[in-house]
Amino acid sequence: MQSTALQQPQPDFEERRRFQRVPVDLLGRFMLEDRSEYPCRVENMSPGDVAVVTPVTPRQGERIILYADHIGRVEGSVQRAYAGGFALVVQTTERKREKLAAQLTWLANRHELDLPEDRRHERVQPRNPFIDIVLEDGRTYKVRIIDLSLSGAAVNSQVRPALGSRVTLGTMKGRIVRHLEEGFAIEFAMVQARETIEAAFR
Repeated sequence: MQSTALQQPQPDFEERRRFQRVPVDLLGRFMLEDRSEYPCRVENMSPGDVAVVTPVTPRQGERIILYADHIGRVEGSVQRAYAGGFALVVQTTERKREKLAAQLTWLANRHELDLPEDRRHERVQPRNPFIDIVLEDGRTYKVRIIDLSLSGAAVNSQVRPALGSRVTLGTMKGRIVRHLEEGFAIEFAMVQARETIEAAFR
């Protein structure tokens, strides 16, 4: 009986160690057991665990629901809490773990190639290239679309928000991933449906 109890955590540990952690820089938010929500940043991740950067310190073992850009919803429990963040052990099915591994592989390759967006997504030609963009502090500006796809956009703009800052282009949330000569490139938080893109530029 004692032997079984001691061996119980082992498969979970080995499961996590089978995967390589991928350095990422993903904005997100998480919900504690008391249903309070806080913003965060995912620093690195594998299909078995996640390193979360946040000033909020959850309890050891607390159940967490995490939402991260490009990844979506991830559930788990706090393995270790430390100053400035915590480590989360992912608790999911094998099928979802495989999907997470595929998402992380794409993210790793994207960063290695220095791509601000996934170029496999088709380009979209807006009928009206002008659209409002809202910055983190609430300021709104009119920008002109240079290039647009289901996963991001390049815009001509008089303002240059800081790299990594969150913006809303029309109704599509994203963040600044690159500065251009006359504007900047935005990576959407989630790949958009073509209908959503077209509706935003009517």
